[in-house]
Order: sequence, then C-alpha cells, then structure tokens
Amino acid sequence: MNKRQKNDKKIATILKQISNFTLCKDYFMSGLYIHIPFCASRCIYCDFYSTVGTSVHDRYVDALCHEMELLGERPALSTVYLGGGTPSQLSHENLSRLFHHIYNVYRVDADAEVTMECNPDDVRDGMFDGLPVNRVSMGAQTFADDRLRFIRRRHTARQVVDAVTLIRRAGIANVSIDLMYGFPQETLDDWRRDIDQALALQPEHISAYGLMYEEGTPLYRMLEQGKVKEIDEELSLAMYDMLVDCLTAEGYDHYEFSNFARPGFRSRHNSSYWHNIPYIGLGASAHSYDLSTRRWNVSDIHRYISAIARDTLPCEVEVLDDQTQYNDLVTTALRTHEGIYLDHLKSSYREFLLKNARPHIERGLLLLDDGRLHLSRAGIKVSNDVMSDLMMV
Repeated sequence: MNKRQKNDKKIATILKQISNFTLCKDYFMSGLYIHIPFCASRCIYCDFYSTVGTSVHDRYVDALCHEMELLGERPALSTVYLGGGTPSQLSHENLSRLFHHIYNVYRVDADAEVTMECNPDDVRDGMFDGLPVNRVSMGAQTFADDRLRFIRRRHTARQVVDAVTLIRRAGIANVSIDLMYGFPQETLDDWRRDIDQALALQPEHISAYGLMYEEGTPLYRMLEQGKVKEIDEELSLAMYDMLVDCLTAEGYDHYEFSNFARPGFRSRHNSSYWHNIPYIGLGASAHSYDLSTRRWNVSDIHRYISAIARDTLPCEVEVLDDQTQYNDLVTTALRTHEGIYLDHLKSSYREFLLKNARPHIERGLLLLDDGRLHLSRAGIKVSNDVMSDLMMV
C-alpha cells in the first residue's frame, strides 16, 4: 500500500467513525467584548479604531450601558473582555459604573474570566479595587526602550516590571503579556532578550506578534518613504521558531499561532473566536456573532453615541450562509492546536475539506488524527497558502 492509499484509508476510517467522536467542549456560554477606543497616544503600527480624545469618556460609558439594554440579549456570560484602545484610560468611577451595569444586565457566571487590557504606565495602586477583573492583558511589546520610543509607546521597560508587581499585589493571578518581534534592524539576540525578560516576570499567558506594516498607519508611510526597512522573511521565521522553542521549553502550551499559556490559563475569551462560540460586542467598531449572523457597530465614536442616544443600534448585519461559515471555520479553527473537529462539518463540506487537505497531509503540513485536522509546525509557516486551498470560492 503506497502513501496515498494509506492516507485514503485513514480518511475513510475517520469518516466512518466520526459519529462516535465526542468533542471536548470547554466553552459553552457566550462572551462579552466591550471596545474602549481611548488612547493617550497612538502607536505607529496600530490600525484599530481609537481616539485620543478624553472629553467623551462619561458619555461613551453611558452609551455602552444603554446599548446593553437596547440589544435585549441576555445570555449567560462565561467571559467578559474590555479591550481597545486602552481600557485603563477610563477612570475608576467609569469602570465601576460599567461593570456594575454588566452584572445587572447579564447573568455572569461565578467563574467567569473577566479580562481588562492595560498599558503598563496606567497601572497604579488601587486601580482594581472593587472591580471583578481577574485577568489583565498588558502590552509590553518589547523590553528595549529605544524600540518602545520608535513605535511611540508611552511606557518604559521598567514600567512593565513595576506594573506586573502592582497587578500581583492586587491579587490578580492571571497576567498576559503581549510581545512584538520583527522591528527594523532587530536581531535574533535582541529578540531572545525580550523573551527572557518576559519569562522572568512569570506571566500565565504570552501573546507574540510580528510587526505589521498596515496600510494607512504612520509605520506604513515610513516604509513607503524608505525611512524603515522590513526584516527579511527568513529572519522573521527564525524569530518565530525561537519563540515557540523557548516558551514550550518553559512549559507553555502553544495553543494558537500567536498565543501561549501555562496549563489552565488559555484565554477563554479569545478562544471563543477560534472555536465558533457566540459573542456580543459593545461599543464603537465592536463586532458580534450569534452563529448565524455577524454584526458590527459604526467605527465612529460620535456617530455611535448619537445613535444610541436615539435608541438606535448603529450597526450593520451580515447573514452568514453555509459556505461563509465553512470558510470562517477554516480560517479560525486552523489557527488553534486542536484545528478543525470533523464532526462540526456537514458531510459535503467534510468531504471537500479532506479532499483538498490530502496534498498538504502528504507534505506534512496538515495532520489528521483523533477526528480533527490541524496544522503541523511547518504548516503554520505557510498557513495562508494551506487555508486558501481548503476554502470554497
């Protein structure tokens, strides 16, 4: 029996046994995402919707609270996530008011993961007092002050260390740190020092992303003007390999392309995006998903506030057909360690997926086992090409 025949037999066996496959379901309840679009200053690489204005903080929180009521959706929540922007730019009074309303409107699980994104220089004694926050996600990006100045971050490397100390002192036992690699002229040694300094803080979770040159950002304009130069692809891949090797050697679970967690500390909220779990998005530019539709609010804080004041939801809605849902599954689930559970698919889509996956399985880029299809480490590096071959057009 040749290699292809063995793969065909393996696929046939899985298709026969799939009805007996039991999915491990970790995330059944809905998640709530609240977009806080305020920043004290803009980083040169950021293309998320945000504003540096401070005059509308109170009115924006008013609008968020009213949007909860207008939606009329009352699912039980297993996760709450304040993202941005910079949620830590809100006053303690506004944060307290916002959380109070969340817990009045929704049925928040007693063991819910409640995450708040923070900038290191915003963290101060007492800022979490009386808040239900049990997880903090903090953007360190790098521990080199010159690179922090280059991307116009407000904090210093020392402030990251101090912020983690304050967060721990507040009794928060789940800390996530964001790192960034691929800065112009950055070396492997530079990157290794950032990884080592992050590990020295013993965070429960680390997210790491390559620096992106998004069109419309100051960084992109610098690239066009020849003021900066991207690192080459070979170096970028070597940095990614170093990241994976270092973190897995320290016991971190590489559960998604860019995310690593100590056992038991995966981001439950972000996992909902990758595992087809419904979520509600509140605020300007926030997105929602209910398994059959996708909804997104207007990306303009003033239009958002005005619409909510008129008892109008300022959003657009897309009804998702079967093919769109299949393509979404390919581009989200394949980002995870688990990959695509085949029993999530109708038979026609399952057969299409396995047929188009076969060449990548033979090349070792995709792995097929335990009723699931997932990328190998080599496959992650060419994931866009693999995913495009698995999608329906």
